[in-house]
Amino acid sequence: MLTRFKSFRPFRPILLPLLFAGAFFFGHLTGFIVEQVFPAAAETSSEGNWGLSFQEEGEAPIGNAKAEDLKELNAYYTGDTGKQIIYLTFDAGYENGNTDALLDALKKHHAPATFFVVGNFIEDNPDLIKRMVKEGHTVGNHTYSHPDMSQISTKESFETELGKVELLYQEITGKEMTKFYRPPQGKYSQENLKMAQELGYHTFFWSLAYVDWYEEDQPSREEAFDKLLPRIHPGAIVLLHSTSSTNAGILDELLTRWEKIGYEFGDLNDLVAEEG
Repeated sequence: MLTRFKSFRPFRPILLPLLFAGAFFFGHLTGFIVEQVFPAAAETSSEGNWGLSFQEEGEAPIGNAKAEDLKELNAYYTGDTGKQIIYLTFDAGYENGNTDALLDALKKHHAPATFFVVGNFIEDNPDLIKRMVKEGHTVGNHTYSHPDMSQISTKESFETELGKVELLYQEITGKEMTKFYRPPQGKYSQENLKMAQELGYHTFFWSLAYVDWYEEDQPSREEAFDKLLPRIHPGAIVLLHSTSSTNAGILDELLTRWEKIGYEFGDLNDLVAEEG
């Protein structure tokens, strides 16, 4: 598959957005159904599609795996739910012109973020990667080709998906990549969480997200605020997609409004240090 992508490199600007949009759709749809259709029925499981059940406004949702069980595998979906801290994360499947605006808003608010990038993003956007690093953000690993990692049965194949991104990052920045990992589409198994742990990675799911990944069907600013404001909670790990023009347009105001209700923006590096 990877060779095929490179052979048709002239078509990548068209093919890759379609491929990643499809992956986002199928992967996130399950979690969305859990949240919307079965709001009080989240399972406690060590594998599957990541999903959330929201109970009360302003309180952390219940994930489909217990936080204490995840922690044993160096995995998280929230920080300390007793602290007014938000952890901002962005999944970057491809670049369509919105990342600079997101970085501008983060810089204005002195808000650190983690950008989970895939192979084509890091290959095609070295200047954005350098800007992220220069401005104090963390670049995390979202795998090279965005597969369903829960279907990868060997540690060698798992390591290859992560290792390719590590090498690209080192070539661009001259630094070793921070070992933060987010499973593509939120698909995971206990076995591959163990693989990530054995490779020195911390895995990050999320406790707040919304349907922002359809490039041609973006939510309105009102729809975005209706999801992102009432469901924010102490210790939230927020997932936004860097492809979203809505996110690029609202991020400055969103951060301002979160600040006004008492939240600060934390760094996942600090979360790991505290939890460790």
